[in-house]
Amino acid sequence: MKIADRVKPISYLKAHAPEIIRGLSEGADPVVITLHGEARAVLQDVAQYEETQETLALLKVLALTNQQVEQGKVRPVSEAFQGIRERIKNQA
Repeated sequence: MKIADRVKPISYLKAHAPEIIRGLSEGADPVVITLHGEARAVLQDVAQYEETQETLALLKVLALTNQQVEQGKVRPVSEAFQGIRERIKNQA
């Protein structure tokens, strides 16, 4: 479905909130809510939101990793695991 089909004014949300929420929980695409003709909010199912947040977190980790590789902040895996083992041993 095109996003243009999912743009609704806030008055529509007020009048059809249960229907919109039910649709979102059944897997419908997010709904863009407008106020005075301008997009102001996006409604989406909680599970879809959580999945989006997890994806963003993973992308941030990947971007940080790429940045560290470019800066030369890398070391052999054997050295990294040895450091972890030593920290665990010192905590015990």
